[in-house]
Amino acid sequence: MRGSITLEELTVSFNGVRVLHGIDLAIGRGETLGLVGESGSGKSVTWLAALGLLPPKAKVSGRVMLNDRNLLDMPDSKLTGIRGGRIAMIFQDPVSALNPMLTVKRQIGETLALHRGLSGAAIKAEAKRLLDLVGIPDAERRLNAYPHEFSGGQNQRVMIAMALAGQPDLLVADEPTTALDVTIQAQILDLLALTQRETGMALVLISHDLGVVSQVCDRVAVMYAGRIVEEAPVERLFEHPAHPYSQGLMGSLPAIDGPRRRLTAIGGTVPDASSLPAGCSFAPRCAFAETQCHEQIPLLAGIGRDHSVACLVSEAQPPAAIHYSRQKEQRIEA
Repeated sequence: MRGSITLEELTVSFNGVRVLHGIDLAIGRGETLGLVGESGSGKSVTWLAALGLLPPKAKVSGRVMLNDRNLLDMPDSKLTGIRGGRIAMIFQDPVSALNPMLTVKRQIGETLALHRGLSGAAIKAEAKRLLDLVGIPDAERRLNAYPHEFSGGQNQRVMIAMALAGQPDLLVADEPTTALDVTIQAQILDLLALTQRETGMALVLISHDLGVVSQVCDRVAVMYAGRIVEEAPVERLFEHPAHPYSQGLMGSLPAIDGPRRRLTAIGGTVPDASSLPAGCSFAPRCAFAETQCHEQIPLLAGIGRDHSVACLVSEAQPPAAIHYSRQKEQRIEA
C-alpha cells in the first residue's frame, strides 16, 4: 500500500542507556494514529529515530519500512528525499523549528524546490496557495515576513504549510496544538482533518490531550517508559482501557455528563531510562501490581479484535477508568 509505514522492533540507546525497547507500529494510508503518554515515555524519540533525526550519539536498531525500503539502512543523501517528501513532521515548538533569519517564502520554497522541483514564480505561487490553505491572512504580502512577525498560532500554521508543501504520504504532528488557545486548536485540527480527506495522507498525532485524541484519531497507542503498553481502536480504548496506566489516564479526564466524580492522579513519575525498575516499568505506580509484575516484563499481546495490551494482570482489571479510580482510592484509604 503506497504511503504505509511500519516500525519493527525499533530500539534507541543513548550512551549505552536504552530509551526505546522494541516499538512495533503500522500506519496505513489515510489512517490517523494517536500516540499518547506522559513526557518521557518516548513518543517524540520514536519518530525522530524513524526519520534519522537523532544526534550521532544515538544508537538506533530495528526496521522502519516505507513500503519495501528500510529507512534505517539509507544514507542521509537518500533520506533527504524521504524527509519532507514522503514523510513530513510538524515539530512541537514552531518558533524553534523555523529559522528566524529566513523569510517564510524562503523556508517554504526550500521544500518546494527540493521535493517538487519548483522554481521562480512557481515557488511564490505555490507558497501563497499553501499560506491561504492554512488560513494566513494577506498571504501574498506575508510571504516576505519573518517568523517573529507571526503569532504562535500563525507560526504553527506556517509549519503545517511547510509540511504539506512536499505532499507527504505520512504527516507526524508532534503536539501541534501545544500552547494554543482552544479556538486556534480547533482550527488547526480541522485543517489537518481537511487535508487528510483531500489527499489521503496518514497522520500520526503525538499528544498529551486525550480529548483531542478521542475526537481525531482512528487508533491509539499508549506509551510508557519506552514501550507500547496498549494499542486499540479509539472507541475501544476510551470505553474499555485494559492496562492500569491507560485506566489511570482515563481516570484523570473529567466527565462531561453524568454524576460528578473525583479525578484521579497517577502517583509518581515516569522512571528514568537509566534506572528502570525490574519487571514491568509501571509496577511501582500501579495499584494492582502483584509479585510477578516486579519480576517479569510483560509482552504486548492481543486480548480482542485489534486490541493489544502489555500487562500480566490486565484480565483481572475492571473495564472502565472510573472503576480503576474507585479501587485505587479504596486501596489508598485501606
